[in-house]
Amino acid sequence: MNDANRIPTNLRTLRILEILGNAEHAMSPTQINQHLGLPKQTVHRLCKTLVEEGYLMKETNGRRLQPALRLRSLASGVLFASQFNLTRHQVLRDVAAQVNETVNFVVPVEKGMTYLDRVETDWPFRIQLPIGSHVPFHCTASGKTYLASLGTKARKAMVESLNLEKLTENTHDNAQSLLRELDDIARQGFALDKEEFVAGMVAIAVPIKDDKNRYCASLAFHGPTQRLSLETAVENADLLTNAARRLSDIIFS
Repeated sequence: MNDANRIPTNLRTLRILEILGNAEHAMSPTQINQHLGLPKQTVHRLCKTLVEEGYLMKETNGRRLQPALRLRSLASGVLFASQFNLTRHQVLRDVAAQVNETVNFVVPVEKGMTYLDRVETDWPFRIQLPIGSHVPFHCTASGKTYLASLGTKARKAMVESLNLEKLTENTHDNAQSLLRELDDIARQGFALDKEEFVAGMVAIAVPIKDDKNRYCASLAFHGPTQRLSLETAVENADLLTNAARRLSDIIFS
């Protein structure tokens, strides 16, 4: 009997997700099945279901599959389980003590970017975005960091699928202008919110990457323009990047 046929039925979907999760590129059902050896129609049926349920998505104008937001959300929930909370939170506290602003640990989910952890500033004037809040992809530093981490085709498809709601005068409401900025973010390694989400608030975010150099979360801090300038935010980009590396070591070591 083929070893693949011994894979329990209830584990076959997990094996598909595992194969795609460890791949460095999108894969077709046929390529996935090279690792499984299941009947062709079985793999195609399982992949079709995973796409319909939002765990996988197809490349633009292609048949190859890649992880979708629902799968990324599931992975984030498992990855950032309670045993990491105290150590992760301490890193955020260290950053907050140095920048003297609110620091956030943010992950992508279907509804947008969600705040998984944060350390508030002691300033009486601060912008409240509690843990569990969802914010848009297109007009936040953390969201743009995530979008910039996507491959060129996936990035374009994602941006074109978004509702580019104009929340302030500075919000991108044009896909092409947003894509141009995302190209810059991918090169420079950090993203800025230039009063695009809330008038009078600026922010900076950097990616936290896994042991294969893949995006898994954003580390960010924000503050009101009366106290925090974009120039000061950029001056702290290296501090934020070093903290992101510490978080990566904690999570993936």
